[in-house]
Amino acid sequence: MEWLLYGAYGFTGELVARRAVAEGERPILAGRDVARVRALASELGLDHRIAALDDPHALATALDGVGAVAHCAGPYSVTCAPMLEACLARGVHYLDLNGTIPVLEATFAHDARARAAGVAMVPGAGFDVVPTDCLIALTAARLPGASQIELAFRAGGGVSRGTATSAVEALGAASLARVGGAIVDAPPDLRRLTVEFGGRAVQLTAVSWGDVSTAFHSTGIGDVSVYTELPAAAAIAMRVAGVTVRVPGLHAATRWAASRAVRHMTDPTSETMGATRAELWARATHPDGRTVTGRMTTPNTYALTADSVVRAVRRLADGSVPPGVHTPSGAFGADFAASLDGVTVTDDADGSGSR
Repeated sequence: MEWLLYGAYGFTGELVARRAVAEGERPILAGRDVARVRALASELGLDHRIAALDDPHALATALDGVGAVAHCAGPYSVTCAPMLEACLARGVHYLDLNGTIPVLEATFAHDARARAAGVAMVPGAGFDVVPTDCLIALTAARLPGASQIELAFRAGGGVSRGTATSAVEALGAASLARVGGAIVDAPPDLRRLTVEFGGRAVQLTAVSWGDVSTAFHSTGIGDVSVYTELPAAAAIAMRVAGVTVRVPGLHAATRWAASRAVRHMTDPTSETMGATRAELWARATHPDGRTVTGRMTTPNTYALTADSVVRAVRRLADGSVPPGVHTPSGAFGADFAASLDGVTVTDDADGSGSR
């Protein structure tokens, strides 16, 4: 069954397109910019279709005869809803790269509709949140009855303009955590964590990462917090704006300055991506105080995303994922990330974290 790659000419979309062709896949490339879609399709020898997300008729036509969509055009706060609705209406399986908590929660709210339509949906099918979701699922499975999950990561190699544009939306917002099953502003005792990375203790800060949403759907665990070293991907817009801490109520002028600065950013080079990796750590805690921890290392986040999307959409297109809205580990199994190129997973015997 054919699949469609929407947003094919964006930084990540093009990586996915080139990865797909290298693996013998023949996706249909799509987007709203005629010249850019046509140029990439011509170079790669692929079919293409043109559709803007605000044109329901053109979007429905673009999905004609397609079994699955890899939706790689952000920011998903704007782009998710129209593509999701089109896929539900046409019975087309769907995945995206969204890692924004409110959009993830809104997508999971469509589970009953997806089941009724016979549509499988997997949001967060890139670095947000495939490796983190799988590491959390693997770690939680080693401690039945766990009531808390903590996740930490460090990712090198910079970010694309598209990622930074999405991050600008978060400027001034408090970091979120899941507490007692509810997503709330991270309380004071969940705003800092120290974890050993690369043989040294690293001070980490709470961030609104997608696993605050997805970990609950994957494991049923109601207390979830996520941390990274600032500045990092989740805070790239603050770095662009010269802001080094998250400040609730950040002045609109700073957000405007960040938006303008993003326009002049350059995307990561192939050399940078080839030379950088990501490190992940997760800890599950039982109410009786027992803990287990695990670690994962991955290639550069964009390289992993391209690999993940091609493998994931192939499974969607062949109908191997049941209808409904799934996390990556729920759709493909907790070992899915470990099956990707260059990913290693280890049980962490002594990598405890502290506040």
